[in-house]
Amino acid sequence: MTSRISMPRSRSVAVVAALSFALLSTSCAGNSASTEVGKDVSREKIPAKVSSDASLTVGAPDLKVALQLSGQIDKLPFKVKWANISGGPKCSEAFRAGALDVCSAADIPSINAYWTGLDTKLVAAEFRKEPLRHPVYELGIAPGAGIRTLADLRGKKIAYSPGQAQGALVLRILQKAGLTQDDVTLVELASTDDVYPTALGNHQVDAAPLGDVNIKRYLTTYGKSGGTTIKHGLRDDPAHLWALTDSVSDAPKSAAIRELIKFWARAQIWIDEHPKEWIEGYYVKDQGLSPEDGEYLVQRSGDPDIPADWTGAIRRQQQTIDLLAKEQDHKAFKADLLFDRRYESAGADALAGAGGST
Repeated sequence: MTSRISMPRSRSVAVVAALSFALLSTSCAGNSASTEVGKDVSREKIPAKVSSDASLTVGAPDLKVALQLSGQIDKLPFKVKWANISGGPKCSEAFRAGALDVCSAADIPSINAYWTGLDTKLVAAEFRKEPLRHPVYELGIAPGAGIRTLADLRGKKIAYSPGQAQGALVLRILQKAGLTQDDVTLVELASTDDVYPTALGNHQVDAAPLGDVNIKRYLTTYGKSGGTTIKHGLRDDPAHLWALTDSVSDAPKSAAIRELIKFWARAQIWIDEHPKEWIEGYYVKDQGLSPEDGEYLVQRSGDPDIPADWTGAIRRQQQTIDLLAKEQDHKAFKADLLFDRRYESAGADALAGAGGST
C-alpha cells in the first residue's frame, strides 16, 4: 500500500542518487556488496538489544511520513538517515554504491539483484488481504486495440519492463492466457511516471500494466476515446523491506533492522486506520496528488496483511523465479536464498504486542 505509486524511476536518476548517497553517508555497509550471492545468514545471531549508536540509511519515503504523522519517528531506538528513494532500480544502484542499508520494494528487484551479482535479503513482507479484489495493477488497453480478454493479447504489442514488477506481471499474464512471447510483441519500456499511459494513448503499445493512480488518470484522459482496463486476476500485491546482505550480517545493524521492521509493521496498520490523515499528509502534501487521487488510492489499497509465516510468500516467489528464468534465459535458484527468515515473525509479533496498532 505504501510505496507502490512511487517505486520504479529511471535508471539514470538512480545512478545519480546512489552516488550522491555514497559520498554523503558513511554509516552504510561498505562501498561494495558481498561477492557471495545468496549468503546464508541464518546462523548469525541478532543481538537481543539494539544499540543507540547503530545507524541505518533507509530508502522508504512513505515509511518516514507514516512515522512522522503517527508520532513514532522520534521513538526509533537507533540512528537513521532517510534516503528519498525506493523501488528496484534506484535501490539496486544505491546498494551497489554502499549507500543504502534498507529500502522498500516489490518482489522482482531481489530476484534481478541475485542474477546480477548483488547480494540482498528480503526482511519484511506485506500483502493485501483481498489481493484479487484490490490488485495493484490492471491491464491498460489502448483505444481501438480490440482487447477484451487476456486471450485477445495474441498478436498485440505489450509494454514490457524486464527488471520490474510490471515486466514479471506481463509474463505471468501471458502464461495465464496460454500465450508465449512469440505470440505477442513485447515493447521494452521502463515503467516510469506516465510512460505507459502515454504509450497506450499514442498507440505505441496495445496493452500495458497500469498501477494505482495511473489507472484513474488513464481512464480519465483516454476513456472517452475508447481506452479501457481489464483485470488480470493474478496476485500482484507483494511489498517488502529489502536489505543489503552486508547490512543484515553486521550485528548492530541487524538489531536495528529488526526494530525498524516493528515500526514499519505498526505504521502499515496506522495508515490503514487513519485514511484521512494519510491522504492529506502523504498523498497530498508529500506526493503532490489531489485529494481525489488520494481517496482513490486508499479505496484501492485494501487491508494490509503482514504474515508471521513466509511459506506461502516463498512458494509464490519460487514460481516467479522459475517463470522468469525460463522466459529471460536465467538460471533458476531457490527462493529461500532471498529471504532472511530470522526476521520472519518480527512484524506480526510487533502487531500482536501492540494490539494491532500504534
